[in-house]
Amino acid sequence: MSDAMSEQITYAWGASSLGEFIAAASRSGLVAFEFADDRERALATIRQRLPHAIVREDSRELAGLIGSLSRAIDDPRTDPAIPLDPRGGDYEREVWRMLRDIPAGETTTYGALAAKLGTRDARDVTAAIAANGIAILIPCHRVIRKDGSLAGYRWGYRRKRMLLERERTA
Repeated sequence: MSDAMSEQITYAWGASSLGEFIAAASRSGLVAFEFADDRERALATIRQRLPHAIVREDSRELAGLIGSLSRAIDDPRTDPAIPLDPRGGDYEREVWRMLRDIPAGETTTYGALAAKLGTRDARDVTAAIAANGIAILIPCHRVIRKDGSLAGYRWGYRRKRMLLERERTA
């Protein structure tokens, strides 16, 4: 069996002021951190994203991680210093790196990110942001439309608005 086929991913559920979430980790770091309004769908998403991994629940092993993530939701200016292991293509990982460079309390636009990547077409940037499976720590909530309005957020407009408000007032 290849290493990819035997990769172990551990997950656990957490609760926060913005709702339940799921966190999943590899030996290298956090591979998923998603709000989970529907537990079955959230777990299915992780399994779909990691089709060759062995995915198992272990709340005790991830208790510290769950606590750190819950605190990061309540205070998104806090960097919990959790190692990340985001899964995606080179372009997606580059966009996600750029998202991590946006300071808490600030926003940017899809077009500004596209321009930094050398294109005027923000559709690829938008697709990369939509593929992000690590909420808050890869802060896609900090990207807005060029007119200043909030654009979609994978985990809900209300959560995006709340995260931005928390960052501005912290």
